Amino acid sequence: MAHEITVSDLALEIETGAWVLDVRENHEFEDGHVPTAHHIPLNQVPDNIHLIPKEEKIFVICAAGGRSMVAADFLLGHGYDAVSVSGGTGSWAASGRHLSFDESL
Repeated sequence: MAHEITVSDLALEIETGAWVLDVRENHEFEDGHVPTAHHIPLNQVPDNIHLIPKEEKIFVICAAGGRSMVAADFLLGHGYDAVSVSGGTGSWAASGRHLSFDESL
């Protein structure tokens, strides 16, 4: 099972260039997401795994932490170094951190 980190930990990682994967649905992502996040909905991760860099640690986020854990576990099973963000984008926003409305990177 994938390790979990907090949104505070994620904020620190983003400062150093972390590769963030948001696995929420399109409409959720469009409603606001963690800055710098790459977007691949959970059900599309297997078909788009080639877009995720294997040489990077992947910080997976969703709305509350459930889908990100599924995705992180999937990535771990395919040889990636992946962690799930506990509390997800909801916790990020609740902590007063900035949400981005830019398109996916």
